[in-house]
Amino acid sequence: MSARYRTPLKDVRGLGSAKQGTHHFIVQRLTAIALVVLTCWFLYFVIGLMHADYLTAGDAVAKPWNAMLLIAFLVAMFWHAQLGLQVIIEDYVHSHALALTAQIAVYFICILGALASVFAVVRIALGS
Repeated sequence: MSARYRTPLKDVRGLGSAKQGTHHFIVQRLTAIALVVLTCWFLYFVIGLMHADYLTAGDAVAKPWNAMLLIAFLVAMFWHAQLGLQVIIEDYVHSHALALTAQIAVYFICILGALASVFAVVRIALGS
């Protein structure tokens, strides 16, 4: 008796397991846990700056711990968003060309957003 779980049609199309689902699942959960902690800090940080002027807010972001936590928040947020959108596209976009195009677009938009955000924080933190 064969212990194969793929149908002959799946063998022909190559639609079997890619052996990366567990890694994706774990990374998505880790970024979610990191975002819970970092979002709590971010809300505390932003609420503390609610009535502050521009210079006070800039000085608060320029503090090393705040800048590091803000960068960690931004990276985790964009990474988690990319992973979530990847799953949505895989599940609901059935045209291979459209799915591939959407995956590439989401990936580059998330990379661009993360780089621009981190650059802005670094620029504020370094005072230039």
